[in-house]
Amino acid sequence: MGYDWPRLHAMLNDLPAALLVTAVVFEALALATRRSGFRIAGFWTLIAGALGAGVAVISGLQAEGRIQHSEAVHELMQTHEKLALVTLSIFGVLAIWRAVREAKMAHGERLVAFSLALCGTATLVATGMYGGRMVFEHGAGVPTAVMETEIHERAEGHHHGAGEAADDHDHADGHDHDAADSTH
Repeated sequence: MGYDWPRLHAMLNDLPAALLVTAVVFEALALATRRSGFRIAGFWTLIAGALGAGVAVISGLQAEGRIQHSEAVHELMQTHEKLALVTLSIFGVLAIWRAVREAKMAHGERLVAFSLALCGTATLVATGMYGGRMVFEHGAGVPTAVMETEIHERAEGHHHGAGEAADDHDHADGHDHDAADSTH
């Protein structure tokens, strides 16, 4: 398929995050309006998101030892992993709790569950921020040879076609050509 563990992890981590945040939004709407449709949508979205988060964490654990990385990335990776496990634990417990108690939950118990979901959302955001830092600030998952080629090409300047000088064309394409000089 052309997918290794790091790419698979990158592919699998967005949907569960979106589902879990959406589940929390549905729960907020259910609490605010007391409409059962929002509660039911929140329940099933939570279940799907928690299962998907489990798959994302497993793929992340597999990817961890398969990418070249620096000590800085290693430290970020350890924090990212801990936060991911905490996030999975929170939403996993919440999903089990809701699966067992859904039909019997009183309003007060739903408020406690919603508070737990808000804590899970905070750790989910932090998990994503650490993952983003690894990728966008340190190039985690990019093989060293590829990174070296990219650095070399960036140093030479960006060219779109024959006879066109670097940065000598219309910037309507919307991307930076030289991070050091973005004042065009």
